[in-house]
Amino acid sequence: MLIGELARASGVTVRALRYYEQQGLLQPERAANGYRQYDGRAVTKVRNIQLLLSNGFTAQDVRDFLPCLDDGDVSLVPACPPSVEAVTRKVAVLEERIAELAAVRDRLLQALSGNPTPQQPGTVARRHPAYTRTARG
Repeated sequence: MLIGELARASGVTVRALRYYEQQGLLQPERAANGYRQYDGRAVTKVRNIQLLLSNGFTAQDVRDFLPCLDDGDVSLVPACPPSVEAVTRKVAVLEERIAELAAVRDRLLQALSGNPTPQQPGTVARRHPAYTRTARG
């Protein structure tokens, strides 16, 4: 199937498919005329790539899943040993973010109750990742 057909069948844009190819996530064959040619398994692979990206994995992380993407359900991590490290890293990042958000929630609830915790102004903002990124440049 051609790139436009794969885009329609998998529910992504042609641009997304070209990005996946550029990132090394999708490897089409090339016809004599230079057109990209995809086999029937490409639809499953693209849907799995999209699922992983929409769940917060980076293109680099998705590469760890490549050996397993043609097989269907990528949620079965134990069946895909190369993905275990990527999932472990993602869980650690999520747990850290959850702890940060819980601390912010607790401080806000304290402030609402009229018993704010003693902090210097800007302490919360300085620890927030968005502030750190903007402050650097």
